[in-house]
Amino acid sequence: MPQNEGLPHDDPRNAGFEEELGAVLRRTGDGFSAEGRRELVAGGLARGRRRLVRRRLAVTGGALALAAVGIGGAYGGSLLGPGGAATTTSVAAPKPTHSSGGSTTGTATPQKPVEAQIPVADIAAVLKANTPAGEWEIAGLDGRGQSVAGVYDDGDGRAAVSVGLYRAAGGEGGSSQVECPSKAYVPYDDCVTERLPNGARLMILRGYEYPDKREETKSWRAVLLTKDGFLVDASEYNAAAEKGSPVSRENPPFTPAQLKALVTADAWRPLLKQLPELPRVNAEPGTHRTPPQQVGDVVPTTLRSLLPKGLEVVEKGGDGEFGYVVVDDGEGKSLVQINVQWGMEGAAGDLFGSGDVTTLPDGRKVKLTRQPGEKGGAGVVWWTVDTMTPEGFRVVVSAFNTGAQHEDATRAEPALTMAQLKAIALNGRWQDRPAR
Repeated sequence: MPQNEGLPHDDPRNAGFEEELGAVLRRTGDGFSAEGRRELVAGGLARGRRRLVRRRLAVTGGALALAAVGIGGAYGGSLLGPGGAATTTSVAAPKPTHSSGGSTTGTATPQKPVEAQIPVADIAAVLKANTPAGEWEIAGLDGRGQSVAGVYDDGDGRAAVSVGLYRAAGGEGGSSQVECPSKAYVPYDDCVTERLPNGARLMILRGYEYPDKREETKSWRAVLLTKDGFLVDASEYNAAAEKGSPVSRENPPFTPAQLKALVTADAWRPLLKQLPELPRVNAEPGTHRTPPQQVGDVVPTTLRSLLPKGLEVVEKGGDGEFGYVVVDDGEGKSLVQINVQWGMEGAAGDLFGSGDVTTLPDGRKVKLTRQPGEKGGAGVVWWTVDTMTPEGFRVVVSAFNTGAQHEDATRAEPALTMAQLKAIALNGRWQDRPAR
């Protein structure tokens, strides 16, 4: 969840979440692994596809929502598989917006790996031709893939730079990639969006690598979503590596205008057309059902309708299976977030196998968790109620004693009690949503 650099990431404070995620992946996924990272220049930049998945999760919710990482909203041909090959798995029948869990219902039919089509050297050539003059160290010139990363030096300090090319699921299905994230999850100095005359959409964000700013590494990013459903995603840093390298300059090397010129360059078009088609994921006929899926703003709207009286909603958002609000009862802001997932019965053992778990007379499992925040805010506490029916319908609600996890606590406890969170999670309205 909805990130929480929010959806957890290379931060050791997220070890507990990543252990749970790993356990679920092992139990429910057939070969869905985090292998295949390319060793890159100056400490190694994450591959473009991994970064894109991670950013999407960071923007939309974070650790709360995840049981396993699904195929998601963009595809570049290097989907977390070895050797630059994309793979589909039997991880998930439901296609939740922010996560996906193993299930015996609607299991995805495994597809043949889709080999990457674009030589890295071709991507690197366009990158170099559409940025100011400087020295480059490009990683992986001998490989093939849809992303390239390296270190750029214009004489004012070495800087990590990367660019990736992807297909967005469903044409403009990558629209969330070109929407400014909520500051409840992602701190940033500036974010602008624009619709270009040719129908493309552009986002330029100037933010930070670490939500809590514990290091001064800045992360500036430009994403273009073309009218026909392709993504060009470029990032730059004011250090020689995304993580683990000291700051080398005050700001990343390229201005917002230069980032725009890079991602909108006409030279990307021939390469984008070489991207492999999105893999088809189908339910096995005659043996599985396809679970209902939440669409639009149903989940965030329902969450707001179930809030206790006396809370002022000062911020709201979400889509698909995820929703959040920042509320204030007069004693300080409090972030509340929810994720609704179908087809999660295969993950029940991992999610409810330990901790404060009870089983209700109707078979629903309820787990209560109180733990420290994980995003660096001082004094933050994180309360969660996780529920699941015997059929695998899961509702997870969390609340924090701050309006943003990476910011310091604004109050002693969350604005909602555990009893109130439990009442929201167990409300029957969540199962009334029609399938789409």
